[in-house]
Amino acid sequence: MSKAEEARALFLQGYNCCQSVVGAFAPEMGLELETAVRLASGMGGGIGRLRSVCGACSGMCIAAGMLRGYSSPRATTEKTRTYAMIQQLVGQFQQKSGSMICKELLGLDEPEGVAQASERTAEYYQKRPCPDLVAQAAGILEEFLASEKPDV
Repeated sequence: MSKAEEARALFLQGYNCCQSVVGAFAPEMGLELETAVRLASGMGGGIGRLRSVCGACSGMCIAAGMLRGYSSPRATTEKTRTYAMIQQLVGQFQQKSGSMICKELLGLDEPEGVAQASERTAEYYQKRPCPDLVAQAAGILEEFLASEKPDV
């Protein structure tokens, strides 16, 4: 199963957008699924349902950082390389989806203003682009990782 398919399947199980993308890459990150989805839990709904940065996009960045990021606070070259990687990945996401902002992707003028998650009904899945967006983000990262050699 591709990472895009895994991310979509996780979303359809009820995980949020960020959790779905991060969860798809949990094995590669050396994390149990439970740890990965807990780490990403606050980023769904465009960061805590504020409808800001898309959770799928955030999940892609979290997984990319874990897999190809840096850890030393003095790693200037690595920091620059990481930011360039993230800009490339997010640029591809924006090009394919039209935005990286949750409310824009959902066609909302304003966030709903509530923390309560939407019930996952058939109607929810019909009107939301989220399953496609998590698949897109995971697919972009999977392609990037396949084309780039790790620095190790």
